[in-house]
Amino acid sequence: MKHYVNPKFIPEKYRQCTKTVMDNIADPNITFDENGVCNYYYEYYAKEKEYVFTGKKGKKRFNETIKKLKKYGKGKKYDCILGVSGGVDSTYLAYIAKQQDLRVLCVHFDNGWNSELAVKNIENIVNKLNFDLETYVINWNEFRDIQLAYFKANVIDIEAITDHAIFGTIHKIAAKNGIKYILSGNNYVTESLLPSYWIFNKADHINIKDIHNKYGTIKLKTFPFFDLKAKHYYKRVKGIQSVDLLNYIPYVKHEIKQTIINKLEWKDYGGKHYESVFTRFYQGYILPNKFGVDKRKAHFSNLICSGQITKEQALEELAQPMYDKKQCEEDKEFVLKKLGFSEQEFEDYINAPRREHSEFKTEQSLYNTYPILKPLKPIGDLVKKKLK
Repeated sequence: MKHYVNPKFIPEKYRQCTKTVMDNIADPNITFDENGVCNYYYEYYAKEKEYVFTGKKGKKRFNETIKKLKKYGKGKKYDCILGVSGGVDSTYLAYIAKQQDLRVLCVHFDNGWNSELAVKNIENIVNKLNFDLETYVINWNEFRDIQLAYFKANVIDIEAITDHAIFGTIHKIAAKNGIKYILSGNNYVTESLLPSYWIFNKADHINIKDIHNKYGTIKLKTFPFFDLKAKHYYKRVKGIQSVDLLNYIPYVKHEIKQTIINKLEWKDYGGKHYESVFTRFYQGYILPNKFGVDKRKAHFSNLICSGQITKEQALEELAQPMYDKKQCEEDKEFVLKKLGFSEQEFEDYINAPRREHSEFKTEQSLYNTYPILKPLKPIGDLVKKKLK
């Protein structure tokens, strides 16, 4: 362990995977086989086999998907919709879409935490690719109240509320514009490894509502919940589905970055998802200090499994500071002031014990009580099965 780890999270017997850099600090529930290889190593290859298509098979799927999008969009203003954050994946996906002459409506979800660099990167994307952009600016007082409720609840996945609102926003705008296909920036070769110990179901509106009901202070009137009614309407009635184009083409991280730098004048943030000031502080300070989580371990392990870096290179990267000290201090001051935390209140939060999302109401508990409400298999999954 060359990188800094908060001593309170170091287990009595430390173990690191012999293939990846995942360890029992990152996930206390990690398992190892007789050769010291962790479960995440095997999970990666299982997902790669099922979802990633390369060579002729990948090219065929890619071309068929593009053709399907254009066919559906014929006579309409747009072929598809794409959520843009200014990050690597969505930026490259926008570039690929332009290369294929897709007519894309870009949507940006503004939760009040955009960095100036992210705003500039998004401007470059839509201007250089000549795409339309619709920005949804969330009600800050409501969003701040939900974020503060998550802090008070001491649950780990504070980012779930942003991801959930993005789902709801993109589906709503897609339906309004008669768009059936959402271009998703998901790709398994760089981001399939993510321990459940770190996250919670982003689509679980009941969990969000219960946490806010217990700790929120204002009524939510405009927050774009993606609830059961919305899921049924958008997915089953409107037939809106996500398309994972990046799983059908070669995706080498450092090459992708160079492409968008050269073609779109994209500027790097210095970390995955650091286009958001809050996300940067959350991943760089809150996660390691309150929850013992260094998300770089999963990101680098993913790249190891996909053959893009070696374990030795990953260990060298982990030995580097996760967060520039000066940047961390500036971000901390900004985040605390924007949320209304005093230094002492924030330190009390950092030192408070973790609670699990499952301690609050969840969609799963609702389905257990009322099985009839359980959603049908998503259309996208049915299409994937048919294509196999």
